Amino acid sequence: MKELAKELSLSVGTVSKALSDSHEISDDTKKKVAETASRLNYTLNPYASSLRNKKSKTIAVVLPEVADNFFSLAINGIQSVAEKKGYHVLIYLSHEKFSNEKSILSECCSGRVDGVLISVSSETTDAQHILKLQQQNVPIVFFDREFEGLHIAKVITNDFECGYASATHLISNGCKNPVFLSISSSLGICNHRASGFKAALKDKKIADPEKAIIECRGTKEEVDWQIKNLLTGKTKPDGIVASVERLAMSVYLVSQQINISIPAELKVIVFSTLETAPILNPPLTTITQPAFEIGKTAAELLFKGIEKKKYNLFDEIITLPSVLIERTSSQPCQFKKK
Repeated sequence: MKELAKELSLSVGTVSKALSDSHEISDDTKKKVAETASRLNYTLNPYASSLRNKKSKTIAVVLPEVADNFFSLAINGIQSVAEKKGYHVLIYLSHEKFSNEKSILSECCSGRVDGVLISVSSETTDAQHILKLQQQNVPIVFFDREFEGLHIAKVITNDFECGYASATHLISNGCKNPVFLSISSSLGICNHRASGFKAALKDKKIADPEKAIIECRGTKEEVDWQIKNLLTGKTKPDGIVASVERLAMSVYLVSQQINISIPAELKVIVFSTLETAPILNPPLTTITQPAFEIGKTAAELLFKGIEKKKYNLFDEIITLPSVLIERTSSQPCQFKKK
């Protein structure tokens, strides 16, 4: 930078501001500095700048998994904001393990990152690791999955209403014994969706709301086995709402294996942003979350906490509604399979 300043007969400060596109510097000067920098093969060193400003210029994104299409889209939303801010994004996976999540947040302390976006694991029942990070004044924002009861900003969707809508949809299409497949009894999004589902059953006086919530946990093979037992049992359901994408895929595969026809014998809805839902056989009815917008909004909120020292992130709650998209898998069928 000193060489550039000497070459152009400008101060180092002017060159620095020109390279940072400061409004204080004229367009002509910015152009001259940029052309000279290009000719001399000069590039800004963001790491040196970060050290000087005591900022890592990095945010952490902690996810339970990436197999789910929702999180892939959310990452794109987060990245779209981080790039404009000149920040790097570190992606951490907890693989739905509390121990992994705890270890990851421990690494985020001591200035390693300037802020954290987190969607908690299905095993997370204690929040001390999150509170410890907050006590170190590291801005935190929950997105999609939160740990309830904490004064921490969050960007979520209308899970209770969507759970209610999913049950109502199945009942209106003829289901007498619908069930809700959950992955955790402690995860807020699952509980809210399940609560909405049960409320609809109670209002419509259909089945036993408490017995309609089925928890499916474990490896893929274990989940497939649980679903197979459910679909071959004495009180097998005629409708399923899957709380996460991977459960619906298991329902489709198991139904094919045991020769159950969707939607003639079993109607299926899933909370999912799966792009291939319209081309599955049959096309899958989804409750589609605004994944990109959730990630983008969460990142924008986080940067307010990073850039504005007095900005209160504690009780900021933003709810972005999801949409039920009806396809063949949940529609009435005039003829049942012989």
